[in-house]
Amino acid sequence: MSAKQTSPSPLSYRDAGVDIEAGDALVERIKPFARRTMRPEVLGGIGGFGALFGLSSKYREPVLVSGTDGVGTKLKLAFALGKHDTVGQDLVAMSVNDILVQGAEPLFFLDYFACGRLDVDTAATVVQGIARGCELAGCALIGGETAEMPGMYPDGEYDLAGFAVGAVEKSALIDGAGIAPGDVVLGLASSGAHSNGYSLIRKIIDVARPDLDAGFHGRPLRDVLLEPTRIYVKPLLAVFRDLPGAVKGLAHITGGGLTENVPRILGEELVARIDAASWTLPPLFQWLQQAGQVGQGEMYRVFNCGIGMAIVVADKDADAMTAHLAASGETVYRIGHIDRRSKGEAQTLVA
Repeated sequence: MSAKQTSPSPLSYRDAGVDIEAGDALVERIKPFARRTMRPEVLGGIGGFGALFGLSSKYREPVLVSGTDGVGTKLKLAFALGKHDTVGQDLVAMSVNDILVQGAEPLFFLDYFACGRLDVDTAATVVQGIARGCELAGCALIGGETAEMPGMYPDGEYDLAGFAVGAVEKSALIDGAGIAPGDVVLGLASSGAHSNGYSLIRKIIDVARPDLDAGFHGRPLRDVLLEPTRIYVKPLLAVFRDLPGAVKGLAHITGGGLTENVPRILGEELVARIDAASWTLPPLFQWLQQAGQVGQGEMYRVFNCGIGMAIVVADKDADAMTAHLAASGETVYRIGHIDRRSKGEAQTLVA
Protein backbone atom coordinates (compact mmCIF):
# COMPACT_ATOMS: atom_id res chain seq x y z
CA MET A 1 0.00 0.00 0.00
CA SER A 2 1.50 3.33 -1.07
CA ALA A 3 1.98 6.16 1.37
CA LYS A 4 -0.59 8.87 1.18
CA GLN A 5 0.69 11.88 -0.78
CA THR A 6 0.11 15.33 0.65
CA SER A 7 -0.71 18.27 -1.60
CA PRO A 8 1.93 21.02 -1.68
CA SER A 9 1.03 24.34 -0.11
CA PRO A 10 -0.30 26.82 -2.68
CA LEU A 11 2.31 29.32 -3.78
CA SER A 12 1.84 33.06 -4.17
CA TYR A 13 3.74 35.84 -5.94
CA ARG A 14 5.00 36.93 -2.51
CA ASP A 15 6.49 33.45 -2.00
CA ALA A 16 8.43 34.06 -5.23
CA GLY A 17 9.74 37.34 -3.84
CA VAL A 18 7.35 39.89 -5.37
CA ASP A 19 5.21 41.97 -3.04
CA ILE A 20 2.30 43.44 -5.01
CA GLU A 21 0.99 45.26 -1.94
CA ALA A 22 4.34 47.01 -1.49
CA GLY A 23 4.17 48.18 -5.11
CA ASP A 24 0.68 49.53 -4.59
CA ALA A 25 1.81 51.30 -1.42
CA LEU A 26 4.67 52.93 -3.32
CA VAL A 27 2.33 54.26 -6.00
CA GLU A 28 0.17 55.86 -3.33
CA ARG A 29 3.24 57.27 -1.57
CA ILE A 30 4.63 58.95 -4.67
CA LYS A 31 1.40 60.44 -6.05
CA PRO A 32 1.78 63.69 -4.04
CA PHE A 33 5.36 64.12 -5.30
CA ALA A 34 4.27 63.68 -8.91
CA ARG A 35 1.27 65.97 -8.45
CA ARG A 36 3.57 68.90 -7.66
CA THR A 37 5.22 68.55 -11.07
CA MET A 38 2.06 68.65 -13.18
CA ARG A 39 1.70 70.94 -16.18
CA PRO A 40 -1.57 72.05 -17.85
CA GLU A 41 -0.86 69.77 -20.82
CA VAL A 42 -1.01 66.59 -18.69
CA LEU A 43 -4.24 64.73 -19.41
CA GLY A 44 -3.98 61.94 -16.84
CA GLY A 45 -2.35 61.15 -13.54
CA ILE A 46 -0.03 58.45 -12.21
CA GLY A 47 -1.43 54.92 -12.39
CA GLY A 48 -2.75 54.58 -15.93
CA PHE A 49 -1.39 52.18 -18.53
CA GLY A 50 0.00 55.07 -20.54
CA ALA A 51 0.81 58.71 -19.82
CA LEU A 52 -1.19 61.33 -21.71
CA PHE A 53 0.18 64.74 -22.68
CA GLY A 54 -1.40 67.25 -25.06
CA LEU A 55 1.16 69.25 -27.04
CA SER A 56 0.63 72.98 -26.56
CA SER A 57 -0.76 75.04 -29.41
CA LYS A 58 1.99 77.64 -28.82
CA TYR A 59 4.18 75.67 -31.26
CA ARG A 60 3.73 76.30 -35.00
CA GLU A 61 6.20 73.64 -36.18
CA PRO A 62 7.05 71.62 -33.06
CA VAL A 63 9.97 69.22 -33.06
CA LEU A 64 9.96 66.62 -30.29
CA VAL A 65 13.34 65.95 -28.69
CA SER A 66 13.84 62.91 -26.45
CA GLY A 67 16.61 61.62 -24.24
CA THR A 68 17.20 58.68 -21.94
CA ASP A 69 19.91 57.99 -19.39
CA GLY A 70 20.71 56.55 -15.98
CA VAL A 71 22.83 57.49 -12.99
CA GLY A 72 25.60 54.97 -13.56
CA THR A 73 27.90 53.73 -10.82
CA LYS A 74 27.20 56.75 -8.67
CA LEU A 75 24.43 54.48 -7.42
CA LYS A 76 27.02 52.11 -5.94
CA LEU A 77 28.34 54.96 -3.80
CA ALA A 78 24.79 55.86 -2.75
CA PHE A 79 24.21 52.24 -1.69
CA ALA A 80 27.45 52.13 0.28
CA LEU A 81 26.64 55.38 2.08
CA GLY A 82 22.93 54.63 2.56
CA LYS A 83 21.97 57.96 0.97
CA HIS A 84 19.14 57.85 -1.57
CA ASP A 85 17.70 61.37 -1.61
CA THR A 86 19.91 62.88 -4.33
CA VAL A 87 20.19 60.27 -7.11
CA GLY A 88 16.66 61.00 -8.32
CA GLN A 89 17.67 64.55 -9.25
CA ASP A 90 20.74 63.11 -10.98
CA LEU A 91 18.48 60.89 -13.06
CA VAL A 92 16.33 63.78 -14.26
CA ALA A 93 19.28 66.09 -14.86
CA MET A 94 21.10 63.70 -17.17
CA SER A 95 18.17 63.57 -19.60
CA VAL A 96 16.73 67.08 -19.40
CA ASN A 97 20.13 68.76 -19.74
CA ASP A 98 20.78 66.60 -22.81
CA ILE A 99 17.61 67.63 -24.64
CA LEU A 100 18.05 71.24 -23.52
CA VAL A 101 21.23 71.60 -25.59
CA GLN A 102 19.14 71.35 -28.76
CA GLY A 103 16.93 74.18 -27.58
CA ALA A 104 14.11 71.97 -26.28
CA GLU A 105 11.91 72.72 -23.30
CA PRO A 106 11.48 69.51 -21.26
CA LEU A 107 7.79 68.64 -21.13
CA PHE A 108 7.51 65.36 -19.30
CA PHE A 109 9.60 62.64 -17.68
CA LEU A 110 9.19 58.92 -17.00
CA ASP A 111 11.30 56.82 -14.65
CA TYR A 112 12.14 53.15 -14.33
CA PHE A 113 13.07 51.79 -10.89
CA ALA A 114 14.20 48.15 -10.77
CA CYS A 115 15.15 46.14 -7.68
CA GLY A 116 15.33 42.61 -6.34
CA ARG A 117 13.13 43.36 -3.34
CA LEU A 118 11.08 46.53 -3.06
CA ASP A 119 11.82 48.67 -0.02
CA VAL A 120 8.99 51.21 -0.12
CA ASP A 121 10.79 53.80 2.03
CA THR A 122 13.93 53.73 -0.12
CA ALA A 123 11.99 53.80 -3.40
CA ALA A 124 9.80 56.67 -2.19
CA THR A 125 12.91 58.65 -1.23
CA VAL A 126 14.38 58.10 -4.69
CA VAL A 127 11.17 59.11 -6.45
CA GLN A 128 10.87 62.19 -4.25
CA GLY A 129 14.28 63.20 -5.63
CA ILE A 130 13.06 62.54 -9.16
CA ALA A 131 10.07 64.80 -8.52
CA ARG A 132 12.39 67.48 -7.15
CA GLY A 133 14.45 67.27 -10.35
CA CYS A 134 11.31 67.57 -12.45
CA GLU A 135 10.25 70.66 -10.51
CA LEU A 136 13.67 72.24 -11.13
CA ALA A 137 13.32 71.45 -14.83
CA GLY A 138 9.69 72.52 -15.07
CA CYS A 139 8.62 69.19 -16.54
CA ALA A 140 5.89 66.81 -15.42
CA LEU A 141 6.65 63.47 -13.78
CA ILE A 142 3.96 61.81 -15.84
CA GLY A 143 4.55 58.12 -15.23
CA GLY A 144 7.04 55.34 -14.74
CA GLU A 145 7.58 51.72 -13.85
CA THR A 146 8.62 49.96 -10.67
CA ALA A 147 9.97 46.46 -11.35
CA GLU A 148 10.55 44.02 -8.49
CA MET A 149 12.65 41.14 -9.85
CA PRO A 150 13.91 38.65 -7.25
CA GLY A 151 17.41 37.42 -7.94
CA MET A 152 18.29 40.19 -10.42
CA TYR A 153 19.87 42.62 -7.93
CA PRO A 154 21.62 42.21 -4.56
CA ASP A 155 19.61 43.12 -1.47
CA GLY A 156 19.59 46.86 -0.90
CA GLU A 157 20.48 47.72 -4.50
CA TYR A 158 18.42 49.01 -7.39
CA ASP A 159 18.85 50.49 -10.84
CA LEU A 160 17.41 53.66 -12.34
CA ALA A 161 16.66 54.82 -15.85
CA GLY A 162 14.85 57.91 -17.05
CA PHE A 163 13.27 59.20 -20.23
CA ALA A 164 12.53 62.84 -21.03
CA VAL A 165 10.58 64.38 -23.90
CA GLY A 166 10.79 68.03 -24.86
CA ALA A 167 9.72 70.29 -27.69
CA VAL A 168 11.28 73.12 -29.65
CA GLU A 169 10.11 75.27 -32.53
CA LYS A 170 11.74 73.94 -35.68
CA SER A 171 13.19 77.35 -36.49
CA ALA A 172 14.75 77.57 -32.99
CA LEU A 173 16.65 74.26 -33.02
CA ILE A 174 20.23 74.60 -31.80
CA ASP A 175 22.59 72.38 -33.78
CA GLY A 176 25.93 74.21 -33.82
CA ALA A 177 25.75 74.83 -37.57
CA GLY A 178 26.44 78.56 -37.17
CA ILE A 179 29.54 78.21 -34.99
CA ALA A 180 32.51 80.00 -36.57
CA PRO A 181 36.09 81.04 -35.77
CA GLY A 182 36.16 83.93 -33.33
CA ASP A 183 33.13 82.72 -31.36
CA VAL A 184 33.43 82.60 -27.58
CA VAL A 185 33.02 79.54 -25.34
CA LEU A 186 31.33 80.23 -22.01
CA GLY A 187 31.20 77.68 -19.21
CA LEU A 188 28.50 77.25 -16.56
CA ALA A 189 29.76 75.99 -13.22
CA SER A 190 28.89 72.43 -12.24
CA SER A 191 27.68 71.47 -8.77
CA GLY A 192 30.29 68.72 -8.47
CA ALA A 193 31.11 65.54 -10.35
CA HIS A 194 27.47 65.34 -11.48
CA SER A 195 26.87 61.72 -12.59
CA ASN A 196 30.04 60.89 -14.48
CA GLY A 197 33.38 59.34 -13.67
CA TYR A 198 32.15 57.47 -10.61
CA SER A 199 33.90 54.23 -11.48
CA LEU A 200 37.17 56.17 -11.19
CA ILE A 201 35.93 58.06 -8.11
CA ARG A 202 35.11 54.77 -6.37
CA LYS A 203 38.52 53.40 -7.32
CA ILE A 204 40.19 56.51 -5.84
CA ILE A 205 38.17 56.04 -2.63
CA ASP A 206 39.27 52.40 -2.46
CA VAL A 207 42.92 53.39 -2.85
CA ALA A 208 42.99 56.56 -0.72
CA ARG A 209 40.54 55.33 1.96
CA PRO A 210 39.46 58.80 3.10
CA ASP A 211 37.16 59.39 6.07
CA LEU A 212 33.95 60.12 4.17
CA ASP A 213 32.39 61.67 7.28
CA ALA A 214 35.26 64.15 7.70
CA GLY A 215 34.73 67.80 6.92
CA PHE A 216 35.63 68.84 3.39
CA HIS A 217 35.42 72.60 2.81
CA GLY A 218 32.62 72.91 5.33
CA ARG A 219 30.65 69.75 4.46
CA PRO A 220 31.10 66.01 4.98
CA LEU A 221 33.01 64.52 2.06
CA ARG A 222 30.20 61.99 1.51
CA ASP A 223 27.76 64.83 0.79
CA VAL A 224 30.17 66.51 -1.61
CA LEU A 225 30.64 63.25 -3.52
CA LEU A 226 26.87 62.73 -3.81
CA GLU A 227 25.96 66.34 -4.59
CA PRO A 228 23.23 66.07 -7.27
CA THR A 229 23.73 67.16 -10.86
CA ARG A 230 22.88 70.78 -11.56
CA ILE A 231 19.84 71.32 -13.79
CA TYR A 232 20.35 74.21 -16.22
CA VAL A 233 16.90 74.22 -17.81
CA LYS A 234 15.18 77.33 -16.47
CA PRO A 235 18.13 79.78 -16.83
CA LEU A 236 18.81 78.63 -20.40
CA LEU A 237 15.15 78.63 -21.44
CA ALA A 238 15.08 82.26 -20.26
CA VAL A 239 18.11 82.96 -22.46
CA PHE A 240 16.40 81.35 -25.47
CA ARG A 241 13.41 83.62 -24.83
CA ASP A 242 15.19 86.90 -24.06
CA LEU A 243 18.24 86.58 -26.35
CA PRO A 244 16.79 84.66 -29.31
CA GLY A 245 19.39 83.24 -31.65
CA ALA A 246 22.33 84.22 -29.44
CA VAL A 247 23.19 80.64 -28.46
CA LYS A 248 25.00 78.99 -31.36
CA GLY A 249 25.81 75.74 -29.63
CA LEU A 250 25.49 73.96 -26.28
CA ALA A 251 27.41 70.99 -24.94
CA HIS A 252 26.34 69.14 -21.79
CA ILE A 253 29.60 68.06 -20.15
CA THR A 254 28.94 64.46 -19.16
CA GLY A 255 30.95 61.26 -19.70
CA GLY A 256 33.96 62.17 -21.82
CA GLY A 257 34.44 65.49 -20.06
CA LEU A 258 35.30 68.69 -21.89
CA THR A 259 37.54 67.09 -24.47
CA GLU A 260 34.95 64.68 -25.85
CA ASN A 261 31.67 66.57 -25.45
CA VAL A 262 32.47 69.97 -26.93
CA PRO A 263 33.50 68.42 -30.30
CA ARG A 264 29.98 67.01 -30.66
CA ILE A 265 28.73 70.49 -31.65
CA LEU A 266 31.65 71.51 -33.86
CA GLY A 267 32.18 71.16 -37.57
CA GLU A 268 35.21 69.15 -38.67
CA GLU A 269 37.07 72.34 -39.61
CA LEU A 270 36.80 73.89 -36.12
CA VAL A 271 38.63 73.57 -32.82
CA ALA A 272 37.66 74.82 -29.35
CA ARG A 273 40.66 76.21 -27.48
CA ILE A 274 39.91 76.06 -23.76
CA ASP A 275 41.99 78.05 -21.27
CA ALA A 276 42.30 75.98 -18.09
CA ALA A 277 43.40 79.10 -16.18
CA SER A 278 40.06 80.82 -16.85
CA TRP A 279 38.41 79.07 -13.90
CA THR A 280 39.66 77.48 -10.68
CA LEU A 281 39.52 73.71 -10.49
CA PRO A 282 37.01 73.08 -7.65
CA PRO A 283 38.33 71.45 -4.44
CA LEU A 284 36.63 68.10 -5.15
CA PHE A 285 38.49 67.70 -8.43
CA GLN A 286 41.75 68.87 -6.87
CA TRP A 287 41.35 66.15 -4.24
CA LEU A 288 40.45 63.48 -6.80
CA GLN A 289 43.46 64.36 -8.93
CA GLN A 290 45.86 64.31 -5.99
CA ALA A 291 44.43 61.27 -4.21
CA GLY A 292 44.29 59.23 -7.40
CA GLN A 293 47.41 60.64 -9.06
CA VAL A 294 45.22 61.27 -12.10
CA GLY A 295 46.91 62.87 -15.11
CA GLN A 296 45.77 66.28 -16.32
CA GLY A 297 44.56 64.95 -19.67
CA GLU A 298 42.65 62.15 -17.99
CA MET A 299 40.93 64.64 -15.69
CA TYR A 300 39.55 66.64 -18.64
CA ARG A 301 38.56 63.43 -20.46
CA VAL A 302 36.69 61.85 -17.54
CA PHE A 303 35.30 64.66 -15.36
CA ASN A 304 33.55 67.97 -15.99
CA CYS A 305 36.25 69.61 -13.82
CA GLY A 306 33.84 72.31 -12.68
CA ILE A 307 32.16 73.11 -16.03
CA GLY A 308 28.77 71.46 -16.42
CA MET A 309 27.62 73.16 -19.62
CA ALA A 310 29.55 74.86 -22.43
CA ILE A 311 27.89 77.58 -24.48
CA VAL A 312 29.15 78.94 -27.81
CA VAL A 313 28.14 82.51 -28.69
CA ALA A 314 29.37 85.26 -30.98
CA ASP A 315 31.92 87.52 -29.32
CA LYS A 316 29.48 90.45 -29.51
CA ASP A 317 26.89 88.50 -27.47
CA ALA A 318 29.21 87.12 -24.79
CA ASP A 319 28.81 89.94 -22.25
CA ALA A 320 25.01 90.05 -22.53
CA MET A 321 24.83 86.27 -22.21
CA THR A 322 27.08 86.28 -19.17
CA ALA A 323 25.06 88.99 -17.46
CA HIS A 324 21.74 87.27 -18.18
CA LEU A 325 22.89 83.92 -16.82
CA ALA A 326 24.56 85.49 -13.77
CA ALA A 327 21.27 87.25 -12.97
CA SER A 328 19.60 83.81 -12.97
CA GLY A 329 22.06 82.54 -10.36
CA GLU A 330 24.54 80.79 -12.63
CA THR A 331 28.30 81.11 -12.26
CA VAL A 332 29.65 81.87 -15.74
CA TYR A 333 33.23 81.74 -17.01
CA ARG A 334 34.66 82.82 -20.34
CA ILE A 335 36.66 79.65 -20.91
CA GLY A 336 37.82 79.78 -24.51
CA HIS A 337 37.21 80.50 -28.16
CA ILE A 338 36.63 78.79 -31.50
CA ASP A 339 39.44 78.67 -34.03
CA ARG A 340 40.20 77.05 -37.38
CA ARG A 341 41.48 73.54 -36.93
CA SER A 342 44.85 72.45 -38.21
CA LYS A 343 45.26 69.07 -39.87
CA GLY A 344 45.50 66.31 -37.25
CA GLU A 345 44.58 68.63 -34.38
CA ALA A 346 42.10 67.47 -31.75
CA GLN A 347 38.77 69.32 -31.80
CA THR A 348 38.98 70.49 -28.20
CA LEU A 349 42.26 71.49 -26.59
CA VAL A 350 42.50 72.35 -22.89
CA ALA A 351 45.73 74.11 -21.97
